[in-house]
Amino acid sequence: MTGKPIAVIVGATTKWRRDGHMTKLIHGHEVDDSALPESARFGVGGAVAQKFAAGGCHVILTTRTAANADGLAETIRGQGGTVSVVEMDLSRDASIASAFARIRAEWGDPEILIYNAGYPDGRELPKEMELLENMPTAIFDTAMAVSCRGPFLVAKEVLPAMRKRGRGSFFFSNNAASLRGRKRHTGESLYYPRVMMRTLAQVLTEEYSEHGVHVANVVIDGLIDSPGTRALPKARDNPDIVINPAKIAEAFWYLHGQDRSCWSHEIQLTPFPQKPSF
Repeated sequence: MTGKPIAVIVGATTKWRRDGHMTKLIHGHEVDDSALPESARFGVGGAVAQKFAAGGCHVILTTRTAANADGLAETIRGQGGTVSVVEMDLSRDASIASAFARIRAEWGDPEILIYNAGYPDGRELPKEMELLENMPTAIFDTAMAVSCRGPFLVAKEVLPAMRKRGRGSFFFSNNAASLRGRKRHTGESLYYPRVMMRTLAQVLTEEYSEHGVHVANVVIDGLIDSPGTRALPKARDNPDIVINPAKIAEAFWYLHGQDRSCWSHEIQLTPFPQKPSF
């Protein structure tokens, strides 16, 4: 037990980090992140983790492979924060249950849960396979595990204690695919489970707000700065369309600090040159 509020960041490590899966897939190699501030090196999860650690929380980073969070954890400790790393595979029910059993046993019940898990599956498919009829079922299974079943199971792990305590923050980090279907790149058709995540946020708002639990869906509507995304041509050509993850983290911190007399349950973050998705 730390004596600090426990903030769990589910999906704390980005696949667009310097040596991440998507960075290597798109660019064919690691990229140099020395020009980026620490707040942008680890994506949304990393920026949120740094913000809540700086705000006095003990942050717990969940990731499928603990080593992926080593750099982020070291950065938070270097900033004077406290942090722990817990492995959790959202495709396995037993992994979710054991991860939260460990969290409760070692650090206590979470007061803040930010569900930031995402999936890149489908992005690597060749263009001729982009129609849904050609999508491997395994990719659909991953999408459902991360954006539908995963948040449901995570909610079951943390909401009972929040309800009994009479307070808590449960926030979803979502994207514009949760608002409506729209074709923008290969694999987009398998982002529709994000709509289910948004619906879950709405249902939990209905069920748990009266018990003092603040539930909100945050729609991040744009390209997020990170080592891998910053190296993309569209980011280099038009840097104004790139969202600063530290500012996204401030939005989550703002939600957490809202007075319960005027809670927000959905906010959308869009860079100024871009038309918002509706």
